[in-house]
Amino acid sequence: MASAVIVPSDPQSTWKSTAVVWHVEVDQIGSAEWAQVLDLFDDANIYQTWSYGAVRWGRKNLSHLVLKRNNEVVGIAQLRIVRPTKLKFGIAYLRWGPICQRRRGDLEPEVLQRVADALYQEYVVNRRLLLQIVPNAFVGTARAEMFRSRLSKFTQEIPACANLYRTFVVDLSLSLKELRKKFDPKWRNKLSGAEKNGLTVHSGNNTDHYLTFCEMYRQTRNRKTFDTTVDVEEFGRIQRDLPESQRMQILIAEQEGKPVAGLVISAIGDSAIYLLGATSDEGLKAKGSYLLQWTAIQWLMQNGIVWYDLGGIDPEGNPGVYQFKKGFSGADLTQLSPLTACESVLSAVVVKASLKLKHATRVFHSRRGGKSDL
Repeated sequence: MASAVIVPSDPQSTWKSTAVVWHVEVDQIGSAEWAQVLDLFDDANIYQTWSYGAVRWGRKNLSHLVLKRNNEVVGIAQLRIVRPTKLKFGIAYLRWGPICQRRRGDLEPEVLQRVADALYQEYVVNRRLLLQIVPNAFVGTARAEMFRSRLSKFTQEIPACANLYRTFVVDLSLSLKELRKKFDPKWRNKLSGAEKNGLTVHSGNNTDHYLTFCEMYRQTRNRKTFDTTVDVEEFGRIQRDLPESQRMQILIAEQEGKPVAGLVISAIGDSAIYLLGATSDEGLKAKGSYLLQWTAIQWLMQNGIVWYDLGGIDPEGNPGVYQFKKGFSGADLTQLSPLTACESVLSAVVVKASLKLKHATRVFHSRRGGKSDL
């Protein structure tokens, strides 16, 4: 565990013309408090929840950094730490972070700079690890440019299919009428058809909803015979561990009392992510997935969500899903490629060799319609 206090060189930068005290805490926070502070941020996401990290990577492999300004939390980051041996080398992996945009506020350049410097000092300098950051920022946005400029100590990986996340993002600040009008005409027609098929949509975040979804997901996998590293049982364990405010929302469409389609979304901060979708064997003609997405959009808007990330696209490897998601007429965006930093030759050599192997595995899975991550 570590802690540090930093006083900036320009004390006149505050309204009261007094010194701003920056305080860094490492591994001094518990899971309940982490959930509370994560809910303070607009750029919060499921990959930075304690539950996702603990179930996906193991609690003993997690590290948590908190940045405070005058005792107020302004930046946080959850990392996965991998050390293959007791020797001082390995990787610190930060997915979709750091989190540093407070609710209803702007991303502050100095806060991002401070949290980036703290991450570098703790994991690159002190622990001698290779630090890899997969930022929650899309190419061409002001947020991405700020990440590039403020994380100047980091090297941006060369964009490649193995390390890039491409998706459609729907702007939910529009009215429902405007959104529906933007849909592709064919997509809109299928939605109209689904609305006439006598479907009923139920939603919730409890175990029963998720078990119903899982049964349809298994039918979908058996029918399409696609390979994937997505483990629905693992997501179930994450769901059970998540606090109420951060649980995934499950929507189930029924026809004549029978479940015919389902989807799982995560809505934390000001954004939502479409994680999983499924259709039962009996529901192929019901077009339930269209009605579910439309219902999900309405639910997200009612709950103050501004952006809806459709969960990744692969036009070549999975053209059917690509065409379905394209029908939303969202913005086609690519995530900023990973940023890395390392001062240990041993960590650099060993970890980069391991990453090349993982990237090769990821390419293999993506070509066969699956997903893979660290």
